[in-house]
Amino acid sequence: MTRPRAIVLRAPGTNCDEETAAAWERAGAAAEAWHIGRLLEAPHALDAFQVLTIPGGFSYGDDLGAGRIFATRLGSVLADELHRFHERGGLVLGICNGFQVLVRAGLLPGGDGASAATLTHNDSGHFEARWVRMVPTPGLSPFITGRDPIELPVAHGEGKFVVSHPETLRALHEAGQVVLRYANGAGEVTQEYPANPNGSAGGVAGVCDRTGRVFGLMPHPERFVDPFHHPRWTRRPASDAPCDGLRIFQSAVAALRS
Repeated sequence: MTRPRAIVLRAPGTNCDEETAAAWERAGAAAEAWHIGRLLEAPHALDAFQVLTIPGGFSYGDDLGAGRIFATRLGSVLADELHRFHERGGLVLGICNGFQVLVRAGLLPGGDGASAATLTHNDSGHFEARWVRMVPTPGLSPFITGRDPIELPVAHGEGKFVVSHPETLRALHEAGQVVLRYANGAGEVTQEYPANPNGSAGGVAGVCDRTGRVFGLMPHPERFVDPFHHPRWTRRPASDAPCDGLRIFQSAVAALRS
């Protein structure tokens, strides 16, 4: 079967596009990194792709808030193309700043909760950059298919997921849209620092929309696609299993091929 085509959309200030494209390539997709200006000039070019990824970084310097300008450009010019892309079964992945973009564009959490959630400054009041552990909830999103704990690095200053009302978070859980939650060393979901690096309500680290095809997470899966990426790689048992980050990309590719 032909390789799914993944577009990695960058903007001024994005700094993870090459690593993300390389992760898609390693997972079996054919990836291309595009500047958003190129897609704005030819919006119908999105029709040739099966995956859209907005990678991490500091798009437009986060001058008006993390991801806000990028989100505005998506919503004002590419709204119709994004809707058509989603309706035909395309997958959308937002990583860190890309997650912020998807939330502020109203693509996550989607549905009635589109404007009921946001990402704001970490409780610690400063940038957090380290590895974290998460527990996944598979079932809805093709990006998350296993139940084993996931370890990935975070690097963000505005990663706290907050909702307008507790009922909103409860509804997201019941719908299966909360697919990654921060966990402590015992594997228990937590809001306690430092296991939860930002204070997200309910330990939320990643959510998907109601279809599961739009997925955003604060940690960086593209930064753990090789065993040597892990800071304790010399002490971890040897394994032929894919690294935690790579598995997220591979799961999406497998879903597109099925």
